[in-house]
Amino acid sequence: MKLYIIILLLIGFSVHAQKQDVQKSIELFFEGFHQKDTVKIQSVCSYKVILQSISESVTEGNKLSDESAKEFYKSTASIPSTMKFQEKILNYNIQIDGTMAHVWAPYEFYLNDKLSHSGVNTFTLFKEKDTWKIIYLIDTRRK
Repeated sequence: MKLYIIILLLIGFSVHAQKQDVQKSIELFFEGFHQKDTVKIQSVCSYKVILQSISESVTEGNKLSDESAKEFYKSTASIPSTMKFQEKILNYNIQIDGTMAHVWAPYEFYLNDKLSHSGVNTFTLFKEKDTWKIIYLIDTRRK
């Protein structure tokens, strides 16, 4: 019985550590984003990362848009220094199966300290060697 409990505890600690590693990759992504540091962002993104957004609007309808990684890095680096922005992640729901992880992360986006929009980010990550890399990011955006 003691061995069974020890095995369960070890599995629990391992899963918790894996979830922390996944969350750290996403936190590093946003740290780079807020610093406009595309090198930092790329350190946790696959070179084949897919980026999509769903804009939700009652007046204009819902719209799915794609952005290449190159466009994303360029637009991030070119954000004016006078513009203050912050994406606040409200919580993380992390699921892992082997070398794949999925994260559901509701957020609020602020421009110059005013709420601009909110929604949910979903990330799919792949464990490449010892690093969790973002391979897919889609978010919803609503005013």
